[in-house]
Amino acid sequence: MSAIQLNADTFRTQVLEQKQPALVEFMAPWCVYCRRIGPAFDKIAQEKGPDLLVGKLDIDYQPQLADRYQVEVVPTLLFFKDGEPVGRIVAPDSKAKIDAFLEQYL
Repeated sequence: MSAIQLNADTFRTQVLEQKQPALVEFMAPWCVYCRRIGPAFDKIAQEKGPDLLVGKLDIDYQPQLADRYQVEVVPTLLFFKDGEPVGRIVAPDSKAKIDAFLEQYL
């Protein structure tokens, strides 16, 4: 399973209104770093499967959510627990860095 694509509605129902923890990448298709980390992000979605929702949110189509969570640089990854953001990592350059970030919260 790869990361799911989120929009405003699915973000609300699958991230904010769920007890399951979620890792959301605020990204943009024009972002070189987002495309570079994409395969690693999808690998995390495969590995964490049912224990963690892994999703991508395109800031070009959802600028209000980027503003709400003060995302100024893409990619920015936010970890949500009980619908609240509890962790943030900006522009991770490897799967190992994302894994280390996740270890703090899972």
